[in-house]
Amino acid sequence: MARDRLPRLGITLGDPAGIGPEVVLKALADDEVRSLADFAVFGFSPEQWADLAGAPVPFPCEARSTDDWDGRLDGVRLIVPSGVDVQSIPRGEPSAAGGEASIRFVLAAIEAVHRGWTDGIVTGPISKEAVHLAGYPWPGHTELLAEKFGAGEVAMMFAGGPIRAVLVTIHVSLSEAIHALTVERILAKMRMANDALKRYFGIGVPRLGVCGLNPHAGEAGAFGHEDREIIGPAVEEAKAAGICAFGPLPPDTAFHQAMQGKFDLIVAMYHDQGLIPVKTVAFEDSVNITLGLPTVRTSPDHGTAYDIAGRGQANPRSMKQALRLAAQMVERSREA
Repeated sequence: MARDRLPRLGITLGDPAGIGPEVVLKALADDEVRSLADFAVFGFSPEQWADLAGAPVPFPCEARSTDDWDGRLDGVRLIVPSGVDVQSIPRGEPSAAGGEASIRFVLAAIEAVHRGWTDGIVTGPISKEAVHLAGYPWPGHTELLAEKFGAGEVAMMFAGGPIRAVLVTIHVSLSEAIHALTVERILAKMRMANDALKRYFGIGVPRLGVCGLNPHAGEAGAFGHEDREIIGPAVEEAKAAGICAFGPLPPDTAFHQAMQGKFDLIVAMYHDQGLIPVKTVAFEDSVNITLGLPTVRTSPDHGTAYDIAGRGQANPRSMKQALRLAAQMVERSREA
């Protein structure tokens, strides 16, 4: 592949007090990963990055401030947003300074996409607590990205090992998630999942397994009405729209069937219903994908792990997978 045809990916270091700097450094130290794309890493100078990661930067990279960068990329380039002071960030704990830095990295990466300088974003882990300490309202990357890209509807998708899952509701309490379920919302997530599997994963006719909400998918109304009155009608509307959908399925067997190859993706009604199976099967390799944005966005499916930050113990496998998948998604979107 010609060098100028490589995907151009922005990477954010996440909360500098966590393992984001370390897993990004370890992932890009892999020659195979670096060959996939040209990278703009939104963070600090090479010296500060190495200090946070607990290891030297083992590949060439040039630093530019956001004010001096003209969008050129070749290999790995460090882009340093203004107003971020690494010395003010306490290591291994959430802080307002760490939250401020992590948000500035993301905002700079979003601006690069808006300018047409990058094709997608891979985000390092942030802390919701630190972000809130810094005075920002977003509960996570998904909501921040949706707002800044003006996306009317987004969805969280997870890919790990043999399982892919899309969540109908995300960062809300379980009681709120139940009340938030509507035919329209479930159908919207199914459409987004169906389109993503076609566009980014090359699946001509995706097979969606749709989880019920209650035990045994409600057992014909014996254990709740949501499966029969909300989820079932959403599945029927999806079928009428040409989506190959099955459900509502008993949640305790749906993921097992996906692992056997019966479904290409599972639609889960709430956060833990989808995330517990994915993380159980592929904790170190699972990737978070945001659907509904005008750009590709992936992220490793783990947190800041403050307790091991900077000790050289962080596993970069999920970050590597996030980078590989982002590059693949950009390539396939070009072909679509």
